[in-house]
Amino acid sequence: MRRVYIETYGCQMNVADTELMLGLLEREGYAATDQPALADVLLLNTCAVRDHAEQRVLGRIGELQRFRRADAVLGVVGCMAQRLGPVLLEREAKVDLVVGPDGYRNLPTLLDQARDGERRVDTEFRSWEHYEDVPPVRLPGPTAFVTVQRGCDYKCTFCVVPYTRGPERSRRLEDVVGEVVALAEQGISEVTLLGQTVNSYRVGPNDFADLLEAVGAVDGIRRIRFTSPYPTDFTDRVIAAMAQTPAVCEHVHLPVQSGSDRVLRRMLRRYTREAYLAVVARLRAAIPGITFSTDIIVGFPGETEADFGDTLSLIGEAGFDDAYTFRYSPREGTPATRLRDAVPDEVASRRLQLLIRTVRDQVRRRNLARVGTLHEILVERAAKRGDLMLARTGTNLLVLVDLPSSSVGEYHRVRLTGTTGSTFMGSLVRSPMLAVL
Repeated sequence: MRRVYIETYGCQMNVADTELMLGLLEREGYAATDQPALADVLLLNTCAVRDHAEQRVLGRIGELQRFRRADAVLGVVGCMAQRLGPVLLEREAKVDLVVGPDGYRNLPTLLDQARDGERRVDTEFRSWEHYEDVPPVRLPGPTAFVTVQRGCDYKCTFCVVPYTRGPERSRRLEDVVGEVVALAEQGISEVTLLGQTVNSYRVGPNDFADLLEAVGAVDGIRRIRFTSPYPTDFTDRVIAAMAQTPAVCEHVHLPVQSGSDRVLRRMLRRYTREAYLAVVARLRAAIPGITFSTDIIVGFPGETEADFGDTLSLIGEAGFDDAYTFRYSPREGTPATRLRDAVPDEVASRRLQLLIRTVRDQVRRRNLARVGTLHEILVERAAKRGDLMLARTGTNLLVLVDLPSSSVGEYHRVRLTGTTGSTFMGSLVRSPMLAVL
């Protein structure tokens, strides 16, 4: 039996694609290994959203040579592979295989060819490909990612995703529900629906509201999350479905990118600051206690101090509970690279540090105010340090609890007793109404 080792970089979609590749290769006689020295095939599943992510992969290609057996195949797959294609083979003599996200079905054949000495590239877009007949190989646990949509049509000026993932297309509702039913039968009680702009999901008469309601009706599914939505795709129907479907979690990751209308226009985001805040207000009105996280970019070409000030003020006005913050990273082939008014590196770095401090201060204040409150948690796994277990609330708060390792997959009620600023400590609240799955 041949062994395959896969390292995954980037978003949840890449994690789901790694599970998909393991499923494809397992039915061809491969077995997964977490030790590169034992692998017959080494794959790096890559991200292309920022240059830093690509540089990490290039460095890792060199590092893997220490473990790589003489007859092992080394491949780069995913978004970076799609973006660079044959160029990556030219740059990296040690790479045997370059495969984009729509080419995974051909992996077994491509690996055989690479093993025979042929260096191969497959970066063709296949608008029909959803890998419906491939059961992913997931790590054991109570949660699962379910891809419902691939690609993106929005083409924000800074973003490489439309060029690495192709046009947007959604899976049939009945296929998604069928996969979720199978997961529930395996004991999984929480699913995260994945798409580049997931709430723009549409197939025939079915939209994202229909999908939420259908998945929420699956017996055994207690929690539904989704990522990443686009602000203007929160229609009244979608918000109503979120509010009326008990399984939908009270958390939304809602990328804003900037708090400045001028910068948003240059980014080709399809909303204003006011419109974004209106979406936040509508969601808060419909779903009491909902929490929000977001993505923010600083240093976009032409961003002034006033523009940056608008972003800082938005953090408080929107009441974010967390934020993923980034310095603008030029991506070859995207329209933003043609903008001439670049922000100096030292200015962008200073703004990023101030943004991080502002977010951390707000998150800490909001989390301190939550100490003493009651929440239902799902135990996900052992914590990385100590003997505690890591759990998550429906509002996406991470909670450390003193439970045995056998508690993975259980639901408990806890009182938050303290916080480090980002993670909570919780004590169990005993109740005869506790539901344990």
